[in-house]
Order: sequence, then structure tokens, then C-alpha cells
Amino acid sequence: MSRIQQKTAQAAAQSRKLLIPYIVAGDPDLATSLALMHALVAAGADIIELGFPFSDPSSDGPVIQRGVERALATGTTLAQVLELVTAFREQDALTPVVLMGYLNPIEIMGTGDFVDAAAAAGVDGVLIVDMPVAESGSLAEQLRARDIDTLYLVAPTTRAARIQGITAQTSGYLYYVSLKGVTGAALTDYDSVRANIAALRQQTDLPIVIGFGIKDAASARAMAELADGAVIGSALVAEIEKLARGGASDTEAVQRTVALIAEAREALDAIR
Repeated sequence: MSRIQQKTAQAAAQSRKLLIPYIVAGDPDLATSLALMHALVAAGADIIELGFPFSDPSSDGPVIQRGVERALATGTTLAQVLELVTAFREQDALTPVVLMGYLNPIEIMGTGDFVDAAAAAGVDGVLIVDMPVAESGSLAEQLRARDIDTLYLVAPTTRAARIQGITAQTSGYLYYVSLKGVTGAALTDYDSVRANIAALRQQTDLPIVIGFGIKDAASARAMAELADGAVIGSALVAEIEKLARGGASDTEAVQRTVALIAEAREALDAIR
């Protein structure tokens, strides 16, 4: 059983909603990313989604795009992101880490080398935004062989037949995209999300988490009430951006980012 599966099973047994923050590795630098990872766990994060930078993040909105640009500007590579996970594991052997990004950097590294390095670093899951299930065979097989969960996105526009294929190949948890748009867009149609999550429940026993459009504790709670957890990304990256712009000190930026997660944790715990 992977760390992700252990964490989700534990959360289910405790009726605890999963809280999953997303940050861009290397934004504004790798040392800050490491400090943030530990601080987010201390604030109540269950799983960390770590974005690895790529020059064309087509599914991401402007906030995360700027975070990716900042990471790339300092020369952050996929190899360095894996080293970051290794450094995180020196103090935290329990919190699952999911790498989230695009296929191109993995292909440049080589899928075999990437999988070996990810396993050695202590990566628990991989979510490749632009890797359809039908085209993921070799990489997915290699990840499974190293006990690394392969995660996929389900969007409001995903057809039922395609959802069946996705759920058959997904392990760890299913990531439901709450809206038709990019990360950071406004989430307004809660009724649609509720109906789609109910339909997904009929097709899979996997834990379902909701991401995109979740900007604060209130929206995190609203989504977590419909599913097994919530992902918060753009709102965190927006706080980190203040550090890069000089609008906040290192300490203040970390504190504000962590405070958002602490508030979301409190809100999610109140569901019980």
C-alpha cells in the first residue's frame, strides 16, 4: 500500500477531509519551497502536490503561469525538483508527495530515468496534466512497477466512457476539475459539481478530491463537503508571488501561505 493509499484510508477511517496544497517547486527558489512543504504539513496538509515547472503550462491560469516563470528564471529543473523531494524526505517520511506537471520534461529526462529517480527520491504519485490514459501505457506501467500512484484529471466535460477508462487506471485518488477553465478561475456552479461528483461515485470507489477555483477556507469547505478533499493551488501561489514582487518579506510570505492552509484545515475539520 502506497503512502497515498495509507493516507486516504486513514482519513476515511477518521472521517477527515483531505487537504492538499499545491505549490510550484522553485518558486521563488528551492530553499523556500522546502521550507513551505514542511510548514504546510505542520499547518494540516495531508498530501503535497508539487508542480514541476514547464515553459508551456497550458492548463494553468496566469497566477500559476507566473509562478512557473519565476521557477524557470532561477533555472529550476525536473532533476532539482526530485532533489527537493529527497531533501524533504530527510525530515518527513510520512507525508505523500505528488508531482504534478506536463509530459515534456519527463520525456527529455527519459521516462525510465525519471521513474527510477522519482522512486529513489520518495515520490508517491505522479499527475501528468497532458498525458491521456490512452497514451500513458509505458510510463504508467513503469510507475506502477515502482509502487508510485498514477493520478488523472476528470473534467466537467469528460464523457462517461472516458471516465471508465480513467478510473480503471487511476490509483491513489481521483482529481476532479471543478470548472471549465484553467487554474485560478472563479468557481460559481456548485450544483453542477455536486451532480458530477455524485455520478463519479457511481463509477469508482477511489477517493475524490476537487481542485481548480478553490481560493480560501470557505470554498475549500464547500468543495470538501461534496467530495473527500480539496486542492488549493493558485491562492497559495498568489501569496508566494508577493514575496517575489517584494511586497512581503520571506517570513511574512511563508506565514500568510501557511495561514491559508491552517484556516482551510480548521474549516474542513468542522465538517465532521
